[in-house]
Amino acid sequence: MSSMESSGDGGKWLDAHYDPVAGLYTFSSCVDLADLSGDGENRLVVGDLGTGSSGMKLKVYRGTVLISENTLLDLPAGLVAFFMDLHEPRIPTVAVASGPCIYVYKNLRPYFKFTLPSLDINPLEQDVWQQVREGQIDPVMLKEMLESIRKKADTPLSVRSLKFLCLEADDVDEFVQLHKQQPIRRQTVISCIGTLKKSTADDDGISCLVIGTESSDIFILDPEAFTIICKMSLPGVPTMMDVTGQFDVEFRITVACRNGSIYILRRESEKPKYCIELSSYPVGLVRVGKNVVVGCTDESLQGFTQKGKKLWKIILPAPITTMASMDLPNRGLQAVLVGLANCQVQLYREKNLLSTIRTPDMVTSICFGRYGREDGTLIMTTKGGGLMVKILKRTAVFDDRDSAPGPPLAQSVRLNVPKKTKLYVDQTLRERENGLAMHRAFHMDLSRMRLAATRAYVKALESSLTPMSSSLSEPLKMNAVVQGLGPSFKLTLNVQNTASCRPIMNLAISFLYDNNLYRIRKPYMRIPLLVPGLIYPIETFVECTSDKGISDIIKVFVLHEEKSLPLLTAHINMPVSEGLMHN
Repeated sequence: MSSMESSGDGGKWLDAHYDPVAGLYTFSSCVDLADLSGDGENRLVVGDLGTGSSGMKLKVYRGTVLISENTLLDLPAGLVAFFMDLHEPRIPTVAVASGPCIYVYKNLRPYFKFTLPSLDINPLEQDVWQQVREGQIDPVMLKEMLESIRKKADTPLSVRSLKFLCLEADDVDEFVQLHKQQPIRRQTVISCIGTLKKSTADDDGISCLVIGTESSDIFILDPEAFTIICKMSLPGVPTMMDVTGQFDVEFRITVACRNGSIYILRRESEKPKYCIELSSYPVGLVRVGKNVVVGCTDESLQGFTQKGKKLWKIILPAPITTMASMDLPNRGLQAVLVGLANCQVQLYREKNLLSTIRTPDMVTSICFGRYGREDGTLIMTTKGGGLMVKILKRTAVFDDRDSAPGPPLAQSVRLNVPKKTKLYVDQTLRERENGLAMHRAFHMDLSRMRLAATRAYVKALESSLTPMSSSLSEPLKMNAVVQGLGPSFKLTLNVQNTASCRPIMNLAISFLYDNNLYRIRKPYMRIPLLVPGLIYPIETFVECTSDKGISDIIKVFVLHEEKSLPLLTAHINMPVSEGLMHN
């Protein structure tokens, strides 16, 4: 590859190759990079759309040279490279989604063909075509009956019936004679494809195929037997998807649908877990870390969390043509490449523009990754069929230029956290080695504390040491109010019967106090009948007889004439008598 410094991108990229007449017409979903020979050099695998009706091919490039071509029977909807077994050498398999089938290529040779299961046929449609086959109705009556079925039935018509309804009157008889003896089939087609790791997250781990269909279903296929091991349903037709996780552990499938919404599917859920409703239709979907970046037809780029919460939104200078992720783990860079209709490719980290690449033609597909032995390679195809290859300079530095309103960039700067001390490291190692024993000791101490608190609470209830009665026959509540500066205090006891409809009688109040400090005019008082719900104030006067400026606790007992234990107890902390202190 020749190296020539690129212009218009801040000098961060090298122009490695540009062929304006390469004849590649494709999209980002039909481009992938994989080591198809096991020699450590990645090849470029492209599903070429050809003219749209013919010339569809699977092409493989090594460097700038086309090394392999395979003819495709239908337009490719997507292409992925994945590992389907543990055989050595570790060479990935290429799967091409085309129409209702997935064509699997191993060692660049056709290996297996998987066809989607047929859909249910409308029974009324079957009966109508059966009558045509037996000669009971003519093509004119057939057309009228199929029109009626299409308007009223829940199950859509087959492709044969839909084609028949679109025919002119002169072509109807020939179509019926050609197809009436053939069985009716209703077949869906694949709209998008992805891969999901089976049990390990290794780069060369076995992966399952994940496919979305025009019948609004998501299928997960077993990588060895190519059988459907999981089926999920969506409210709309999936057009783009992003898959993360492992099938045997936990996975998350983010799907952009044709109804303008994004749905998030999780393991063991046949229907979407979260839904993101967009203001316009999605044209690009890329996962960056734990967030999802979506490009829309209203020339906007939006960021969402994996639970659907909107994080940010920016307006782009032109409509979006394609999107792809840019992941450089060795530099800690995760960003999004956005192709625009104004012949630009912009690089964004969240909502910050990092770089702009100007191209000679509008870009239709983008792929970033390891090509050959170069990690930071950007591969693009253009609307006119051109192929561009750029290489990221090893000295390139991306600075966030936040032009959008909001908090300053300094808020996102990480704090200068001090280095870990030896004590911290030793403590971490101790916790890692003795984590189970420490966890058990913590739960043992917690259980003992709960037991001690429960015992103290039960003891307080049994000895009536609480201001609320635990008796079901005499449910009472009492609080005390002390008024005055001293030496004479007014003590008010508010007693309430908390029963729903039963009064309480034969109650009395008694005081326990230090005779050397206090004197109470009525140390024993009877309480009148307590009606439920009302608060009864019981008043008495307490005189402080000591001039030493000290205070003590006065205990109040609510007694029943027929019981030896008090119903409830209150401890009143008396204030210091200020009158005697001044004297």
